[in-house]
Amino acid sequence: MTTGRKPNDCVQHWEVDYLNEVFSPMTFQERIQNLYEYFCEEDVMMTTSFGTKSVFMLYWVSQLRPSQAVHFLDTTYHFPETLQYRDDLTEQFKLNMITLTPEKEKNERSLKESWWSTNTPRCCYTNKIQPLEPVKAAHKVWMSGLMSYQTEFRSGLKVFEQQGNMLKFHPIIDLDEGEFLYYMDLLELPHHPLENLGYGSIGCTHCTEHGSGREGRWKSSDKTECGLHPDFFLNKKK
Repeated sequence: MTTGRKPNDCVQHWEVDYLNEVFSPMTFQERIQNLYEYFCEEDVMMTTSFGTKSVFMLYWVSQLRPSQAVHFLDTTYHFPETLQYRDDLTEQFKLNMITLTPEKEKNERSLKESWWSTNTPRCCYTNKIQPLEPVKAAHKVWMSGLMSYQTEFRSGLKVFEQQGNMLKFHPIIDLDEGEFLYYMDLLELPHHPLENLGYGSIGCTHCTEHGSGREGRWKSSDKTECGLHPDFFLNKKK
C-alpha cells in the first residue's frame, strides 16, 4: 500500500489526525516505507536502546530504509552484553549508527553521587535527555518501537502522537505479542544475550533487574517508562 505521494515531496507540517487516518490501516512495513513520502529522511530521528525488543525495529528499518540514521545513547551504565549486542547488530544489519554520550563531568558526578538512587530524574536528564536535546531540535519526527501490549499506558497510543514540536511515530504500536514473537522466530532475529537469563526488559545496570516484561525496570520506584520521554508520558496521562 502506498499513498501516491512523491518520495521527496516534503512539507513543513501535517495534522496528526490526518496522518493517523492515512497510516492506521497500513501494515507496519507500509508505515515505515510511507513515512518518507511525508517527511524527508533528514527530518526523521530514530533512537534505540538495544534492549530485548530493539532488534525488531532495527531489522525492519535496515531492510526498508537502510540509510536511516540510528541514535544510541551510551549512558556509560549499560551492561557489557548490551554494548556487544549493539556492535553485533550494527555489523549484521549494516546500521547507520550514531552514538551519543553525556557530558563527561556530569556523568562522572552521577556515578560518584549514585544519582540513579538518590535523584533518578536528574540521572536520566543528565545521561539520556540532555545529550539528545540538540538531535531532537534538528528533527521533526521521532520513530519509536513502542508496542501497545507492553504497558497500560502504551495501549492508548496511536501511530502518530504530538510531543511538543515533534511527532512521535509508532509504526509497530498495534503489533501484539504473538505477532512480535512470530516474526522474531520467522526471521531468526538474534535475542539480547541477557534475555535468556531472565531479563525481560533491559536498560541501565542500576535500574534493571530480573523480571518478566517490564516488571524488572525501576523496581524500587513508581517509575514505569523510559527516562527519555518524561514530558510525553506525563502529558498523555493528564
